[in-house]
Amino acid sequence: MTETSSPTLKQAQKNKLTLLLCIILTFTVMNGTMFNVAIPDIAEEFGLLPSEVSWVMTGYILVFAIGSLMYGKLADIYPIKTLLTIGIILFASGAALGFLSQSYPMLLAARTLQAMGGATIPALSFIIPARFMPNERGKVFGIVASTVAFASGAGPIAGGVVGGALDWRFLFIFSILSLIAIPFLRKWLPNEEKRDGKVDIVGAVLIALSITGLLLFITDGSLYALVFAIVTALLFGWRTVTYEQPFIQPSMLKNRYYTSAIITSFLGTVAMFGMIFVIPIMARDLYSLSTVQIGLLLFPGAMAAGIIGQFGGKLIDRKGSYPVTRIGFTLVIIGTILISTFTGFPPWIIALCILVQYIAFPLIQSSTANLLTIIIPKEKTGVGIGLFNLLNFLAGAISSAVFGSILDLSNVSTLLNPLAQNGENTIYANLFIGLALLSITALLFFSFIFKGFENNKGK
Repeated sequence: MTETSSPTLKQAQKNKLTLLLCIILTFTVMNGTMFNVAIPDIAEEFGLLPSEVSWVMTGYILVFAIGSLMYGKLADIYPIKTLLTIGIILFASGAALGFLSQSYPMLLAARTLQAMGGATIPALSFIIPARFMPNERGKVFGIVASTVAFASGAGPIAGGVVGGALDWRFLFIFSILSLIAIPFLRKWLPNEEKRDGKVDIVGAVLIALSITGLLLFITDGSLYALVFAIVTALLFGWRTVTYEQPFIQPSMLKNRYYTSAIITSFLGTVAMFGMIFVIPIMARDLYSLSTVQIGLLLFPGAMAAGIIGQFGGKLIDRKGSYPVTRIGFTLVIIGTILISTFTGFPPWIIALCILVQYIAFPLIQSSTANLLTIIIPKEKTGVGIGLFNLLNFLAGAISSAVFGSILDLSNVSTLLNPLAQNGENTIYANLFIGLALLSITALLFFSFIFKGFENNKGK
């Protein structure tokens, strides 16, 4: 693949583009989290079983996760301006179809179309700073990651308010409004020439099928899906080592720094989404909070993450990714231990504990993304960050399935945290101690692999 130089942006153009990216990214992330609170209403309207209505979220995550990798690969060849324009049009078109949906199949088609388009936004939001803002990429990564954290907390509140006051269909309005961003994106994004290269269609289909099987196994527990995922993964591996221009270059996966960075980010995202998944269930079970109250429980942490993430991005540019990643995981460990210890205490205390863990998310996301831009050759940034995004989405699906299964357990009496109170909160206290141990493992692994990396490679 022939490498081409990236256009230089003026500072005012960078600021406008960053703000616009954050706005459309907010629409995309909220579109996912808002519908969590609407699931019961959708099930009631269409007379669906829980396993049936779950496809409103499962189908969206499935297409979104695969799309995040595909668009990353396409960005190595085609202009980002073109990909984002097509993506936003698909995203808004799916939202319009969803707003008009009168049947469950029509709703599923709408969510699929939304995911096909919406996947462009987080995928390219991490590639744009790497390509067009190399001297400020840490700062912009921090802003992007803090936007994701903020929107994930604001989504349930917006969903509860809009869905409660009007109807769940009105949740699609937020996504339709994203069309407003197209003329500004086309004005502020630089023009690029199409790069040399081609997409390995067979490899793309194989990895998409493997991910589909894995997600179906995670969400539905189907052993057939697991076997299918393994077989297609093996075929993808064979294709990768035998084809001249495979979808993912083997040299990228052999790079221990690259694989270690995406594994570290994956584990951090598991801890983050595990907390977001468990807290609403715990709040309803132990405190009998309403949907809006649960959203308010998470909201201070989301707000704090939005603020701290921007500071963390500037810190990355000054000090490098290694110390910021370590700070992020240290905060996750402290936060999960605090939640475990104070489970069963008044909700406002839990909100403060959540805040500690929440602010770690943008630090880990932005610092590991910045590491990838150092490790990956410039002409492979798209697929490299695409795989990073894919694993983060899989982390959300895996954490929900695993922690949901754990919460199905009954009669848990052994308390793993000696500082916590025993009782009906025991399972929650144990679960958060488990997240703390997972985060400690991730921190030790990262520290071992990357110790001295930035001294040798630069920040």
